[in-house]
Amino acid sequence: MTGLGDTDDEGANGATSLVVLSEPTPEDIVALEDGLYGFNVAATGVDDGRYLSIFLKRNDGTIYAGLHGHSWAGVCEIKTLWIADSERGKGLGSRLLAAAEQEARLRGCHVIHLASFTFQAPDFYEKHGFQRLVQLEDFPRGHANVLLAKTLMPEAPV
Repeated sequence: MTGLGDTDDEGANGATSLVVLSEPTPEDIVALEDGLYGFNVAATGVDDGRYLSIFLKRNDGTIYAGLHGHSWAGVCEIKTLWIADSERGKGLGSRLLAAAEQEARLRGCHVIHLASFTFQAPDFYEKHGFQRLVQLEDFPRGHANVLLAKTLMPEAPV
């Protein structure tokens, strides 16, 4: 579903009108992320950003668990960690999180952070060494959004 745009607003360089979308294309989202990344690189001089995705797939390619985020400038952010209902309680979340932490260390990250609603898994993350930084109450109503972080110690040399 797309929203309506204001067709009377033509900006600089022949820009088109403001358009509000409920279902933007993946390419539009990537364009925004790339634009912001370019700004961040110009401001900091740090250009080491990479996506981080870890999946568990069935033989037919269907994803039944996974994690997605990115690393940049010594920080790893997990945006999504999901496990199919039928696969929960089997330690998959712990495996995914451990793999993400290992990869974050390999990328030189010193901290990993994420957000989890109170009805999701903040207790799970705390059991894995994350600390609650802030809790936004009534987001959504009757619940809270919790921001958690974990300091990553460098791997000991073998």
